[in-house]
Amino acid sequence: MRTLTLRGGARVAVVEAEWYDAFGVVTRGRVQLELRDGEPGPVLGRNAGFWLRGTGVRALRNPGRRTATVRIVTPGPGPSHAGQHPVRQ
Repeated sequence: MRTLTLRGGARVAVVEAEWYDAFGVVTRGRVQLELRDGEPGPVLGRNAGFWLRGTGVRALRNPGRRTATVRIVTPGPGPSHAGQHPVRQ
């Protein structure tokens, strides 16, 4: 499990191959899902959970001024995948 920190107005791209089966939970602030066609998606608040697989999301964006955090869970077979998660703190 990793924590993604997004400062106000920050955006992070979602690369489908790297975020395969990722599940996120907004733990602080608000996060907007940006869709593949460039259209803004829903804005999720604290405790909102979301899957990235097959959703058409191309980026996560913080629409506010305050820092937002998202806990990202990516399933894996265990310790052999340590350090290979796409999300960095």
